[in-house]
Amino acid sequence: MSEIITVQDLSKRFDIRKRGSGFAGAVKGLFYAQKSELLAVDSISFSIQQGELVGYLGPNGAGKSTTIKMLTGILRPSSGRIKVAGIEDPQANRQKLAYRMGVVFGQKTQLWWDLPVSESFDLLKSIYRIPETDYRERMEFFSDLLGLRDFLFQQTRKLSLGQRMRADLAASLLHRPPVLFLDEPTIGLDILTREAIRKFIKDLNRSEKTTILLTTHDMQDVEFLANRLILIDHGKIHYDGSLQEFTSRMSPDKVITLHLESPVEEAQLMTAGFTIKAAHSPLHYEFLAPVDARIGPLIDSVVRAGSHIAEMSVRHRDLEDTLKAMYGNSKKEL
Repeated sequence: MSEIITVQDLSKRFDIRKRGSGFAGAVKGLFYAQKSELLAVDSISFSIQQGELVGYLGPNGAGKSTTIKMLTGILRPSSGRIKVAGIEDPQANRQKLAYRMGVVFGQKTQLWWDLPVSESFDLLKSIYRIPETDYRERMEFFSDLLGLRDFLFQQTRKLSLGQRMRADLAASLLHRPPVLFLDEPTIGLDILTREAIRKFIKDLNRSEKTTILLTTHDMQDVEFLANRLILIDHGKIHYDGSLQEFTSRMSPDKVITLHLESPVEEAQLMTAGFTIKAAHSPLHYEFLAPVDARIGPLIDSVVRAGSHIAEMSVRHRDLEDTLKAMYGNSKKEL
């Protein structure tokens, strides 16, 4: 496989002007505003191979959206090098890059608000100069996999959120771009629509080898779709590798959930030597334990306290648990 996205020593700085409060502060700020610099992205480097599906994750303000905006040509980097789909300097070559990438932002649409979806697609067909036979083939493909026929002739403003997201996905892929950027593609969607969109993205990646860079706060999206993670925080990359390696390296614990028949004090359960992750009530506890730890001592502590276990489950910590712990520790260090 060949590299389709290359990022080298990429940084983005923003100048921030501070002013005082009120009208007087605003007037004074025109002439004597204090200036500071915000380093949103700090000398990051990574490469993505053709056909990869990568989760690009981080907390709010970590630098995810700024990176995506530089990769798609919306922002110019302060320093560093970017190459996307064979095109250097995306900001200077936005029009050329538009033919080689697709973008879906969960909070925005690229469809014309007052036009029927079908007419928006016709306009995109003209903009991207898609041959008629190819266009019809793509529309059949999307109609089957995304269920577009049910709302193809409705105005965009009358669509539900789930319908609009499906239409936006199709619109971003009409011209067969080799690279697709997805920003919160399932935000606010119901369970069935989320599952349909996830399956479509996965199938597209497998069948057409479309390279996909995904940013999301829904960890189920990442666990279902991505096999590689790039984690960014405070503008720096903290991890770049496989999802499986990350969860096994960063979360060597399992979670034990107990529902008890009668209340038990925390101190009585602590004798088992496990860490209490959460105490939802005197009847409902969650514990963290090493993966290879025996749960017998915990059961014994419940019996000694004079209660019985109504229900118990054991699972490995999921990606969301792991990221919460990782970013929580990061903030404590600041």
